[in-house]
Amino acid sequence: MENIEESPADERAQTPPERGLLHIWQSAGPSAQLPPERVLLSRPVLQAALGEHHGLLLTQGGLVYSFGELLWRDVSVPVSAPVLEVSLLGRTVVHVAAGGFHCGALSEQGNIFMWGENTAGQCGLTEKGTAATITVSEPSPVSVVDNDVVPPAAVRVVDLAFGREHSLALSAQNELWAWGSGCQLGLVTSTFPVWRPQKVEHLAGRHVIQVSCGAYHSLALVRSLPPKNYNTQNPPEKRERGQSPHYSVTEKEEPFTVDGGHYCPLGVELTEGMTEETSHRRRARQRFQPGGRSAGSSPGSAAGSCPYSEDGKTNTKQKNLPAGTRLEPDGLTETDGSPKSHPLSGWRSNKNSALSDEMDLQNLLQKLSGHSLETPNTSGLGDTDSLSSYTSDDSCVSSTPSTDLLTSSYKEESSIKSQTNKNSGLSTSYSSSPVCLEDVRHCLEAEKRALQGQKSSSLTNINQRGKASTNRRRSLPGTPTRGSPRQRRPYACRPSSAARMQSAAPKEAGDGLPSLNTEVWSWGRGSEGQLGHGDDLARLQPLCIKSLTGEEVIQVAAGSHHSLALTAHCQVYSWGSNMCGQLGHVNSPVTVPQQPKLSEGLRVWDVSAGQSHSLLLADGDCVQPVLLYCGQQQEPMSGQSERSHRGQRSHHRSPNRAESYTVRPTLLPFCMEMGYISTVCSGGQSCAVLADHNIMGFISAIHELASRERQFYCWLSSVRKLLLTPLRTRESASPSLGEPCTHLFFSLCESFVRLSALIGRHSTSLTYFLHDVQGCDVTSLPLLTHTEHFLDIYKEYCSSVGNFQVMGGFQPLHKLSLECLGSQQTILAQLCVSDQSVSADVDLVSLLYWPLQQLHQYSRVLLKLAACYDVLTTEYQSLHQGCSQYESLSSSLLRRKKEAENTFLFWKTHSGKTEDLRLARRRVVCESSNRSLTLQNAGRFSNHWFILFNDALVHTQGAIPSQSIFSTHHVYPLTCLWVKPVTEDSSGLYAIKITCPEESFTVVASTPQEKNKWLRSLNQALDQVLGGGGQGSSPGVMGMSRTASYTFTGEGRFKDAQYTGGWLAGRVHGRGTMKWPDGRTYVGNFKNGLEDGYGECIIPNKVLDKPDSYQGHWRDGKIHGFGKYKYASGEVYEGCFSDGQRHGYGMLSSGKLAKKSSSVFIGHWVNDKKTGYGVYDDITRGEKYMGLWLDEQRHGTAVVVTQYGVYYEGTFRDNKMSGPGLLVSDDDTAFHGEFSDDWTVSGKGVLTLANGDCLEGLFIGEWSAGLKVVGTYTKPVAEELEHKDRNSLLRLGQYVVPAGQRWLCVFNECWSRLGCDTAGRGERTIAWENIAVSLTSARRHSPDLTRSQTKVLESLELIPQHGEPVTTANYDNIRRYLTKACETPLHPLGWLVETLVTVYRMTYVGVGSNRRLLRQAVLELQGYLTHFYNIVRFLFPGLPDDGGIIPEPPASKGRHDSNTAEQGVLVVCCSSLLLPLLLPRLYPPLFTLYCLQEEQEEAQYWDRILRLNKQPDQSLLSFLGVQQKFWPVWMSILGEKKQIVSSSKDACFVSAVETLQQISTTFTPSDKLLVIQKTFEELTQEIKPMLDGNFLWCMDDLLPLFLYVVLRARIRNLGAEVNMIEDLMDPNVQHGELGLMFTTLKACYIQIQQESTT
Repeated sequence: MENIEESPADERAQTPPERGLLHIWQSAGPSAQLPPERVLLSRPVLQAALGEHHGLLLTQGGLVYSFGELLWRDVSVPVSAPVLEVSLLGRTVVHVAAGGFHCGALSEQGNIFMWGENTAGQCGLTEKGTAATITVSEPSPVSVVDNDVVPPAAVRVVDLAFGREHSLALSAQNELWAWGSGCQLGLVTSTFPVWRPQKVEHLAGRHVIQVSCGAYHSLALVRSLPPKNYNTQNPPEKRERGQSPHYSVTEKEEPFTVDGGHYCPLGVELTEGMTEETSHRRRARQRFQPGGRSAGSSPGSAAGSCPYSEDGKTNTKQKNLPAGTRLEPDGLTETDGSPKSHPLSGWRSNKNSALSDEMDLQNLLQKLSGHSLETPNTSGLGDTDSLSSYTSDDSCVSSTPSTDLLTSSYKEESSIKSQTNKNSGLSTSYSSSPVCLEDVRHCLEAEKRALQGQKSSSLTNINQRGKASTNRRRSLPGTPTRGSPRQRRPYACRPSSAARMQSAAPKEAGDGLPSLNTEVWSWGRGSEGQLGHGDDLARLQPLCIKSLTGEEVIQVAAGSHHSLALTAHCQVYSWGSNMCGQLGHVNSPVTVPQQPKLSEGLRVWDVSAGQSHSLLLADGDCVQPVLLYCGQQQEPMSGQSERSHRGQRSHHRSPNRAESYTVRPTLLPFCMEMGYISTVCSGGQSCAVLADHNIMGFISAIHELASRERQFYCWLSSVRKLLLTPLRTRESASPSLGEPCTHLFFSLCESFVRLSALIGRHSTSLTYFLHDVQGCDVTSLPLLTHTEHFLDIYKEYCSSVGNFQVMGGFQPLHKLSLECLGSQQTILAQLCVSDQSVSADVDLVSLLYWPLQQLHQYSRVLLKLAACYDVLTTEYQSLHQGCSQYESLSSSLLRRKKEAENTFLFWKTHSGKTEDLRLARRRVVCESSNRSLTLQNAGRFSNHWFILFNDALVHTQGAIPSQSIFSTHHVYPLTCLWVKPVTEDSSGLYAIKITCPEESFTVVASTPQEKNKWLRSLNQALDQVLGGGGQGSSPGVMGMSRTASYTFTGEGRFKDAQYTGGWLAGRVHGRGTMKWPDGRTYVGNFKNGLEDGYGECIIPNKVLDKPDSYQGHWRDGKIHGFGKYKYASGEVYEGCFSDGQRHGYGMLSSGKLAKKSSSVFIGHWVNDKKTGYGVYDDITRGEKYMGLWLDEQRHGTAVVVTQYGVYYEGTFRDNKMSGPGLLVSDDDTAFHGEFSDDWTVSGKGVLTLANGDCLEGLFIGEWSAGLKVVGTYTKPVAEELEHKDRNSLLRLGQYVVPAGQRWLCVFNECWSRLGCDTAGRGERTIAWENIAVSLTSARRHSPDLTRSQTKVLESLELIPQHGEPVTTANYDNIRRYLTKACETPLHPLGWLVETLVTVYRMTYVGVGSNRRLLRQAVLELQGYLTHFYNIVRFLFPGLPDDGGIIPEPPASKGRHDSNTAEQGVLVVCCSSLLLPLLLPRLYPPLFTLYCLQEEQEEAQYWDRILRLNKQPDQSLLSFLGVQQKFWPVWMSILGEKKQIVSSSKDACFVSAVETLQQISTTFTPSDKLLVIQKTFEELTQEIKPMLDGNFLWCMDDLLPLFLYVVLRARIRNLGAEVNMIEDLMDPNVQHGELGLMFTTLKACYIQIQQESTT
């Protein structure tokens, strides 16, 4: 204790701070107010909390000090020397709270520490104590744990509030937790005390903003739910049954006491266990507390407050009620909710012997019959309470003991229970010592009989009932609540919002400003009406005070037995006990919120409530806040007399009514000496304030900003209430403004409401900021954090007022206001800040424009704040920037106001035919009525009038402006207007050229000054329209390129079309969208007024009722380039166009709708017709034509194959077979001769049968129907049979289009994409630029590219080194570039590869998979390579000719691969470079043809493979003639060596076999040859360990061994593989080592075919 008491002295020795100054005094009213005592601490005080007789201080650094009567330590600490709570050092406390007789602190981490009295469990089950602890002397942690989650989680707390016997905590999730005793906890429980914090389930899912505790009641400020989430319009009958959770009392209703059936009866039935527990708690407190101390005060109406006099009529004013006492036996529960179990009840004398049973019974029976019993209030009765409002049905008996009266009356009398449930809901519950229950029962039954047939029907007629009704409501004991209150919640739970640091500053989820959409909920004892529900009943669970919903409450405060609510409009509502005038009014009833009468000009922004007083903090005439006090007026007295007075009061539960008290809040004069007060605090009989000195003007600036904003919000609210709301209601009922003005007026009202809501939330935010002005950063001011929001709201508001003014809405609105407002005009005039001498209609204009002046105030105050900081600090920068923004906006909006006024005057002067030009958003910039501007070369007598609006230039012809006579006018939107000054020439004209999309004209100014004025005005208007700041740019450059919308009207391609997109100097240019009225749409690029570049077009087809669509390139307004056209008929063309026609390479797929046959054509087009080489696949007939076309007809040499295997090659004329041709059927029957029609023979020919027989002569007839023959039959001799097949095969291909002449259209398209007119003719640099441009534009037009595709395109946009000589070093770079380029079809080479693959597959897949096409397929592939290599050589000129040599640099090492002929050189051929790019994609169709060609040989080969593989290894090696020295002896299985025996199979040369099997997984011949090479290497590796020294193969040894490997490899289609390698392998490796190895493989294949298996 020594250290603790010394610490404050050390603190006080230092210099006191200038911030966080604490002043504290005893409340006695302003007339004889004790001077406030200044508490001197070295650190600024951040927060003060006052209990009944003690207090807590929180200082900077998180230190906590205590003072007052610290009963839990048996010490009394003077306020001048508060003692430091040492045990909280290092905890960084951020919040403190004081209850009646206990304390709490909240750490930065959200942990609670509590100490003080714990008789009711209000300090919780602390870790240091147990449930039986009466006091907690040192701060001890109390954990809040949410057990509803798995695993249970600790709850972070952000706010605390304490009463006398209960404690509440607000979590970071905005949920409420409670512990202690009494109905004021709001918990669903009947067991008290509650030792551990429990969640208040009735508020679960609601966003609790703030919480406050009275002695025995609780208040919570809760964010409202959206209206749709609950229904408050319940029918009366439902409310009678107690199902409505809200209870509303309107101002017009008479005061009354509510029938028990008209509210939600939240009661609990106390058990004997609770009785014993509570009795134990009170006995414990009596043992602990010494006598002779003041018990404080408790509400219970010292002068008596029974509202019913003897004649049974209601007395509405409590102050006139007769005095009386309530007679209570031992342990009697106080039924009206006044605190019977006072925290210091043990200090009073025992009263057990004071009352007799007779007096008890007499009192009770007289009460039940509706008569009051007045008994003198004598001290001899000991601890008696005044007769306190027995009309209250306060059933909350949670903290006091109960006897069996209530229980027995419920259990023994079922009839009474049913009647009670029916009529009175939850009524008064009594507990007493021995009382004759029979008498009570008699009374109840008599009342029951008297009330038969009488029933309450609604809330409105309660006061109009007679004496019987009154008696009935008072006569029956209450029944407990049936059903869980949780089931009665009418709202849906919603998720809690995020945690916040300041519980007093609720943030809206959307934009971070406080919400004004709030409700006040109350629960606990209500004997003094402190719950605000219009009655004096208790509520066990939170209930919404409906009369405060919608009042924008931002703060609640609870005194011992009264409550306060502060609204955003700076109004205060008070309700509850008013015996000392603490409500600040004498209005009745006190059971519902009422407004105290405040002096004019006072705006309250902080409230606090003590035991019998209220303290308000308000804005006055100056910036410095003032204090208002309402409560007891007490004459000063000496210390002795005060002590005796306190001793005298100690015998009373409640104070006597104050002899004098204030009727309205009174100003405390000494507040001006304290500085700038930021917070007020009350508790017990004490008051405290926190103030700051005005350092460098910072504090005064913050206070000024907040004060002005609160004043501004009050002004906005008044205007809205007095003017806008009545006018809008009137206008909605009977429009008198006209349709456009009505709409604009409603829009004005909406923007006013939005502005008002923003200002209200901002002023509330500033109020919260002031409460924590020491802890808040100035950069967190909403003016700085929400600048854009403020600017947008003000701009919108200014525009809506201006629009209404421009359309002339204020004159009819003024007339409407005169009719509608009437007597309130004078009140409205007081709000009007303009000069009253001006005409009345202008008053409304200036009234509604007045909010704009607030922007200048923002700027001024922010400048003041910035002056308090150094220029280099971030605070200064932020404040200065905000100041500039608001000042800039203020100037801008004042200009807009001026523009709106000028425009209104303009329309007032020039009405008439121009009325259709009058638009709400249109403003006049300048006009030429003084003939300052005219049209060039205008007629002598013509009149031209130009009016420049903010969105259009209007040219009126034949006009006499002064007389408002017009003939025609043209409107030119500024978005599509280009202005260019004409340089002055010898003509001396001051001309300006104006360009529009469909016309241009020149205007001439009268003087150079006029020209400059119009140029400047035009440019500024253009700049503003185009999104600039309206400052204008240098003449002539203003927005040459822009984006705008325009509808064409003149004749031409774009007639009536609507365009949105880019422009350049009056012509459509860039990307845009053009829509025609007939449904045509074009979306894409334009150039110089025409479609040019990539675009998508939709053209409706009225006949088929489906549109054509095109995606591709355009040039000069026509389809030109590559694209995809989908016809309405279902046909799809993908290919090249020229001047709107199909021209060049293209593929046409027939649709399924219009044509009977389905077909695909791919080939060359000329002027929209098939001409040149092409492939036509007639899917319906099963035929494929591969040849030449002319004007949509087959004409020239061609090949036709059918699905039946028939092969024809020959000439076509006029779309049919005509002339010589060769026809081969599937069984090798061949006819070579003349054809006259499709499949029709006519003329000489030779028919060769499959067996070699020959028929030569004249043939006539159709092939499939039969041939007539006149000729010679020849049967060849046996020797010639072998050569016959070969000769017939050699004849194939003589009528085929040469491979080099096929698909030239594809290669030509690739050349054109590179910028070359024909193959190889063009600039190489232009070609590379075209590649880069095409890749960039493709990337721009394809937003759905994957990340990898985008990376590939970006890497390809970089042009590689292409001009230098190619060496082996950079040859690899070229290969890599080509590989990457061929991966994407957006690159010209990639497109070429993809297209070649498409045409190849179209030719040789399906019907085209005919073995007789193999030779053509191979030649076609080689033709591709030749053309492709020419393009690559054009791009990389350093590459040699096909088969040329690239020398390796001398410094580099020699290469060894398939392309290296000798050391130091690299042979380049097109197959080695390009086959890896093409062949993998062409492999399936080509390999299929090889397989078909080798079908018979493959069958023989596979048969031998299957048979020979049945033999074991040694047997097969022996059979093949492999020398025994090459036979392996050991084999390795999973690393373990095992001997090969005669029965072993597939054990020899395993690695070589597996390597050779990989030949089927490769594509190119070079890769297949590498596999063969590796096989030989593996074979050699396995043989080497068996032989000594250097070993060289000879063919006699190698062939049998390799034959074994081939047999064991079991490769399918080996013949196709061999033939493919032979046909396509590089010529330069045919005779080298690889060639020899390949020959060995081929020899093995032939050997296996001819091998005898017998």
